[in-house]
Amino acid sequence: MSTPPVEFPVTWAPRRTRVVLLPVCAVLVVLFVVLAMLLPANWQLNDRIMMIASGVLFACVGLMLARPRVTADAEGVTVVNFVRSRRLAWAEIVRVNFRQGDPWATLDLADGTSLAAVGIQSGVGKAQAIADARALRDLVEHHTQV
Repeated sequence: MSTPPVEFPVTWAPRRTRVVLLPVCAVLVVLFVVLAMLLPANWQLNDRIMMIASGVLFACVGLMLARPRVTADAEGVTVVNFVRSRRLAWAEIVRVNFRQGDPWATLDLADGTSLAAVGIQSGVGKAQAIADARALRDLVEHHTQV
């Protein structure tokens, strides 16, 4: 069996989403800090602190939305979704699915469950998402046959 022409590690992530969200998060924090400083004098310190905390909270949500990715290496696949991350050995992955209308790829696992792979999503462009899902599928098929 030949090795697929891939140099590990391979990472699939919605890069455009990150390019937009990361600067927006920084702007949110700066904006809320400036707003907290420009509040009228009758606003107390705790009001200003809560204004800054709100900006940080919104930025954290943006960072959470920018987090998803799927990384494959010689030992397996790491799926990082919005909140959780999971490491899978190649043998644990039975199939990669990306059906018409699905927002992201899903991995069928050997234990009968499935795992969303949000790093491969149609939001980046349907053709790109399909190509990414096929590349991961090819890697899964290669490593489970070896």
